[in-house]
Amino acid sequence: MNSGIFRLLAGVKVNFAWFAFFGFFSSVWCGETFTFTDKLNRRVTLNIPVKRAVLLTGADLLPITGAWNRVVGISNGSSEENDLLKAVRPDLETLIPAVGSNRNVNIEMLMKLNPDIVLTWSFNPEIINYLEKKKVPVIAVFPESITELYEVMRLHGKIFDGSAGIESTIEQMEKIFTLIKTGTADIKPEQRKKALWLFGKPTRIAGRDGIYGDVLALTGQQNLGAAIPRHYADTSLEQIALWNPEVIYIWGRSRYSAADILNNRQWRHIEAVKNKRVFKSPQWDTWSPRLAPLALWMAAAVYPEQFKGVDINGAIERFFREVYKISYEDVRQIEN
Repeated sequence: MNSGIFRLLAGVKVNFAWFAFFGFFSSVWCGETFTFTDKLNRRVTLNIPVKRAVLLTGADLLPITGAWNRVVGISNGSSEENDLLKAVRPDLETLIPAVGSNRNVNIEMLMKLNPDIVLTWSFNPEIINYLEKKKVPVIAVFPESITELYEVMRLHGKIFDGSAGIESTIEQMEKIFTLIKTGTADIKPEQRKKALWLFGKPTRIAGRDGIYGDVLALTGQQNLGAAIPRHYADTSLEQIALWNPEVIYIWGRSRYSAADILNNRQWRHIEAVKNKRVFKSPQWDTWSPRLAPLALWMAAAVYPEQFKGVDINGAIERFFREVYKISYEDVRQIEN
């Protein structure tokens, strides 16, 4: 065997080792073909870098991967409501067509775009099965922790040839998370605030599974829904009163505000309401790098004394400048 073949085999080993960290996707290289197992345990093979992708999820990563000319379709929400994408690309609505949502895809329009790959949530198997029958490769994702979010981000970096930007972004996120961990390090377990994360209706709460529980733990809080082995669960106001949370967070896309909870007499005896510790998060995608500044805001809002020497807005501004090359003022601000 000549030296050229030895060099080729060495290169294959290096490439394989590079992708071994993808426990979430079980991915391997084979020339220009990329094969991995997604959240639904489906093996998907595609050539990279991808030339024609539809992103029903993950569009917040476009400013980082720079894959504007490789993405031929995005969700309606990303096109019409995403403050970040509009700040970075004011021409977004004319640049990339919208094809519906993860729940309701315009299949006819999507098929006309002739995508090499579609990235979507894993909870809608009917759409995924339909696209598979049409021979359209689909990647199903559902990051349930910060670690899995990093893995999804790295997937975008690989398929769009944007790994350098992704790794730099993860580094910036880790700086924020380290700041949070340092600020909450000396809080004793019994002193950690009892918190609830509310979804589209006030009695739908985050359970044990999912990224919200991970963020509550990171920010030094106890997730009162941790005993529920699901992503979310419907409960009653009576049960919430029994839990008596010290802090309440509201999902940013909910149609009710923090004031609605604070001014509702049925909630008046709950500790979080009495102490005005009810917060509504901004309408940011939590499956994106913006999870880091969101977590910093959460920690500082609950433990102001622990962060009294930290310029929170300054840290968030630096994050947006480093990651997205825009100002924090260019996107929706955290309201409370």
